[in-house]
Amino acid sequence: MCLRLAVSPGEPGGVGPELLVQYIQRGCHQELVAFADPDLLLERAHQLGLPLRLRTFDKSRPATPLSPGEISIVPISLGAPAPAGELDVSNAPYVLECLDAALEACQTNACDALVTGPIQKSIINDAGISFSGHTEYLAEKTKTPSVVMMLATDEMRVALATTHIPLRNVADAITRDSLQSVIEILHRDLTAKFSMQRPKILVCGLNPHAGEGGHLGREEIETISPVIDHFQKQGLDIVGPLPADTLFTPKHLVGADAVLAMYHDQGLTVLKHTGFGRATNITLGLPIIRTSVDHGTALDLAGTGKANQGSLEAAIRMATQMASSGPGGVN
Repeated sequence: MCLRLAVSPGEPGGVGPELLVQYIQRGCHQELVAFADPDLLLERAHQLGLPLRLRTFDKSRPATPLSPGEISIVPISLGAPAPAGELDVSNAPYVLECLDAALEACQTNACDALVTGPIQKSIINDAGISFSGHTEYLAEKTKTPSVVMMLATDEMRVALATTHIPLRNVADAITRDSLQSVIEILHRDLTAKFSMQRPKILVCGLNPHAGEGGHLGREEIETISPVIDHFQKQGLDIVGPLPADTLFTPKHLVGADAVLAMYHDQGLTVLKHTGFGRATNITLGLPIIRTSVDHGTALDLAGTGKANQGSLEAAIRMATQMASSGPGGVN
């Protein structure tokens, strides 16, 4: 069965557009639909010396695989020229317009999943648009009260209790209610979308040594442990809070299905150290399937053809698996 995957290439001056052009050179068993400026993709293909054939997207026809060098497209015009490696605030609305159109295609079942390329959050905010990241934006657009950011490689899955917020705000953002919601979403999607009958989740502490019995902070005692106890009484396989500096070792990770980190760099530093360039960013809890690359816009590599395609390949593969498995989840 051929699926349709909506692709939002992200920041036009970054590596997103060229990674997509490079990826389709081998063809694709799924129909990838780029929501982007066609001239941008053609210009980047020409810069790399690669062939590119644009197929007009027709949602009334069945999805069909892509031939080498071919991609379906929904044309959306840039706000300003986008040379490789250069940012322009005039293109901030374009980035969000591409994302909005791709999201709508998934919400209306014209596409089966959404794959997003890297964006430059700073340039969107510089344009006067409040934007903290794909995860938060898609949650707001779909009116989803709570979502969970999870990165995955073949060896490890790391979900986050908080996402893109300043470190000084992390402790206040972790409440019993918020943590309970995160664990509920994480457990539900691991069960429903990844075919895990009883997923084992390891939970990091917030403070060094998981608070050292309250001597290095009381968040573990007052917030994290009560939530874990609540789920353990319901029969869920949840362990913690564990010191983050020793949790990410083979002794603890054996048999674990996911790790829940309290903040962005606590968990993702480890995952990206072991799997950068082949990890997938997955938003759990959304009414659509959304995966993304694990890297940024890499402006210094844009237009050179040297950027690694591994994470885009992983994101497309994961989106395909999740979309093709239906209610049963990833097999």
